[in-house]
Amino acid sequence: MADTSFIAWPFFEDSHRSHFEALSLWCETHAHDLHEESGDVEADCRRLVKMLGGAGWFRAAVPAAYGGSTEKLDVRTLCLTRMTLGYNAALADFAFAMQGLGTGAISLFGSEAVKQAYLPKIATGDMISGFALSEKEAGSDVAAMDTSATKVDGGWIINGEKTWISNGAIADVLTLFARSGEAPGAKGLSAFVFPTATAGFSVTERIDVIAPHPLATIRFENCFIPDDHLIGEPGDGFRIAMATLDIFRSTVGAAALGFARRATDEAVGRATSRQLFGAPLSDLQLTQAAIADMALGNDASALLIFRAAWAKDRGQPRVTREAAMAKLYATDTAQQTIDKALQLFGGAGVVSGNTVEQLYREIRALRIYEGASEVQKVVIARATIAETKG
Repeated sequence: MADTSFIAWPFFEDSHRSHFEALSLWCETHAHDLHEESGDVEADCRRLVKMLGGAGWFRAAVPAAYGGSTEKLDVRTLCLTRMTLGYNAALADFAFAMQGLGTGAISLFGSEAVKQAYLPKIATGDMISGFALSEKEAGSDVAAMDTSATKVDGGWIINGEKTWISNGAIADVLTLFARSGEAPGAKGLSAFVFPTATAGFSVTERIDVIAPHPLATIRFENCFIPDDHLIGEPGDGFRIAMATLDIFRSTVGAAALGFARRATDEAVGRATSRQLFGAPLSDLQLTQAAIADMALGNDASALLIFRAAWAKDRGQPRVTREAAMAKLYATDTAQQTIDKALQLFGGAGVVSGNTVEQLYREIRALRIYEGASEVQKVVIARATIAETKG
């Protein structure tokens, strides 16, 4: 990463700087292994989980009491990790992100028994996690969820289907959201820890997307979950989901920033080495304007991301507005940055396997998952109006 001046900003402590430097060096040392592809994205993701877990990087995704590296989930560490992995290898970033998001609700609201059962294995990469929220008719509109949780003696029976589930076919444990019916709409949802070895669970479809990731449609048919696998209280599901996203939404922006910084470095390298009309491409004012836009977008994104992360780590109860701003701006701006980088590569930029071509495919989904850009605008607008009304 050519520009690392941000790490000196006052948002960070020495522990964050040491983490960033150590992870950057590790990624550089293991660059070949991070990019090794077998043609089977599920196998590749499993391998990366083992690799990252064995090196200790998943310790940032769980609290210290369960094998983690910080007392509680530290959002600045999560963001630095995703930015660095995103810069170096998108699938490695995905593997890290899902270990955190998939068990974030357990870390925040799970019982002690459930935390002890799952979080240490997430920290070492001995278990893979996922976050099962979306359905075919319930993506941005979570309240439209149909998957049901019916109370029975000693536990709950789960029935329904989820789709677009990251790690859906390879996860050992899911944070699952289902309608338990305590009230209409979002107030009638509950959250559960769901081991995928449970009888009645199945994978019905593997979903191929433009940037290969292990996504799936999964089904629950009369799946029994014991009472102690309920997270929080019945009806707390929506609140738990939003509190979890409050932490991890900023990290999506951080991953996008990692992609954008890599695209910027690739573009500068291309512009300074490519000869055009007898001079470097970088001598052209239009090229310089594009590079200026990239640098500006990167720093503005970083300020929003690390502002949100710092505020959460400092104890601000909710950072919904700040996290929405960070995700919206960083992901949309990264898309523009990567597009400019690809344009500077010309025809070479659209050749399969070129770094900027891969980034072009990788960035698009980040503007959709964990709240599409349009949803973030609604969140920001509502918060701004509420503040104005006092």
